[in-house]
Amino acid sequence: MENGIATVVKHTGSHYLLSPLPAWDPFPAVIRGKLRLTGAKTTNPVAVGDRVAYEDGTITKVLPRRNYLIRRSTNLSRESHIIAANLDRVFLMVTLILPETKLAFADRFLVSCEAYGIHPVILINKCDLYTEPQLQEALAGFKALYRDAGYEVLEISVRTGMGIRQVRELCREGLTLFSGASGVGKSSLLKALDPTLDPKIGEISLSHLQGKHTTTFYEMHPLAGGGFVIDTPGIRGFGLVDIAPEELSTYFPEMLRVMDDCRFKPCTHTHEPGCAVKAALDAGDISPERYSSYLGMLEEEHKYR
Repeated sequence: MENGIATVVKHTGSHYLLSPLPAWDPFPAVIRGKLRLTGAKTTNPVAVGDRVAYEDGTITKVLPRRNYLIRRSTNLSRESHIIAANLDRVFLMVTLILPETKLAFADRFLVSCEAYGIHPVILINKCDLYTEPQLQEALAGFKALYRDAGYEVLEISVRTGMGIRQVRELCREGLTLFSGASGVGKSSLLKALDPTLDPKIGEISLSHLQGKHTTTFYEMHPLAGGGFVIDTPGIRGFGLVDIAPEELSTYFPEMLRVMDDCRFKPCTHTHEPGCAVKAALDAGDISPERYSSYLGMLEEEHKYR
């Protein structure tokens, strides 16, 4: 009977599609009950992007991961979910209005990327809407906040086509994950990158200014111009997983640049004298917004330990 190694390209609960990448030839598979138990701390022992061994349409083993992105639901502190594995880059899509992406969400997402060895790029979508002076100022502030921290930030508009070619070029090789809060335009962007794709596109719920979930399952797609992309359901919360409080600051690039100069090691960067991070904060080299996010995560990680 048929057996071999392939990549998970879609999962819908207990059913999966595999393909022998880089060839695109999906076929169905399931997992054994005992394999489920190996992922007791996660809701899914097998994720899109995983390379797996299979026999007779059954996944028998998950091969070692190069990296993976994982989150904890804010309502399920003891359970986590692997979003995707073996990624070459992640696009974190954000919007300033309709809906507004909260900085705390973005910072938690970026910390997880840093912790699990994934290169993140921030895409600010719907830039054609930011015409009023107040929104222009907010856009400039957001870009400066994350570029100063050390992240690549791109302005795009799916509606006008702004920045789409640049995103397409970045996706041309390897595996790219698109993620973000509900309603930021992930499915619309995929459609703009490759019109042959047909991801579901939803509308914004005006009553809550939040997006409606349109993507139900995690799914990989081949792009006509090269490369593979993963579309994900919109995420409303992003809890950190297995990040010790004493290592949290190392996943803030702007803190990592200066923390070797702290007088005490380890340093929590909260109350210790001679703290280089707090000195950089006072000097304006670390933003108050990012430092506030750090304090929030620090408190959260202490609570869940």
